Amino acid sequence: METIRLHDTGVAVEDVQQRLAVAGFLDETGVDGTFGPATASAVKEFCRAAGLPESEEVDSKVWAALVDASFTLGDRTLYLRLPHFHGADVAELQQALSALGFACGPVDGIFGAYTELALRKFQLNLGLPSDGIAGAYTYTAINNLHHSWEGKEAVRSAAYQGFARASEALESHSICLFGTEPFTRNVASRMSNLSLATNPFSKVASAESLLVAPEQDMMLIHIVLPGHQVNDGIPCISFEPHDTLPVRLQTALRVSMAHEPARIAIELPGDTWEGAGEERSAQHFAIFLLDALCSALTM
Repeated sequence: METIRLHDTGVAVEDVQQRLAVAGFLDETGVDGTFGPATASAVKEFCRAAGLPESEEVDSKVWAALVDASFTLGDRTLYLRLPHFHGADVAELQQALSALGFACGPVDGIFGAYTELALRKFQLNLGLPSDGIAGAYTYTAINNLHHSWEGKEAVRSAAYQGFARASEALESHSICLFGTEPFTRNVASRMSNLSLATNPFSKVASAESLLVAPEQDMMLIHIVLPGHQVNDGIPCISFEPHDTLPVRLQTALRVSMAHEPARIAIELPGDTWEGAGEERSAQHFAIFLLDALCSALTM
């Protein structure tokens, strides 16, 4: 491309100015198609912010950086490819995923393998097709959760508050826990027992402890093991990494509550906790899951 510089005029200059305005380096009133001192100053400031050699002219490298900086989330479909997608929209996607508990490495604006993996986990968590493609449905889900991630930093660890300190949450939310395998039924039963021991008025119960069918307004939480097929449209939350489990649970719970009956699945990493026996493993999973659930319900 031909370098765009001071005193140039025309459509190309206007395009540069519009991109500078979108990136926050030029006021909208300065988009007039004339490359004047204000535009030159904005280009210089942009170069400095983008880590480019300071310049008041727009060459091919500055133009490429401007294009990257002017993309906003939802402008284009993103997926893993070579060369990788890169730009401000990718960085915004990474920031949203990280703040929602789906770590994708540094927010570098490059759609690499870690970003794709985090996106797939997010989609699975919300019951969306887990294809690793950021398209219309994914953008709608992210935008619906904007209050949960905008302006927030990546979640690296969760401050578990302990279910004993969240006994009010146990009494305020009607939840039915169930498993379809011996081990997961054991975990669900132990979670129910722990909740009742914490608060005798707890409305968190396992399906096996119910004497009647679950009420229509009960949240259904299905505990599963790897390989269990979860029905399409049902949010499925991975237990690992367990330090961000409450944040990811909160997101899935919020989405599922828009449906009736509200239902999610939580996938355990297996039926053994660090080499412990079955009963001890079930108790460990029950404690961690109930702790994370209470934290999610009180965030």
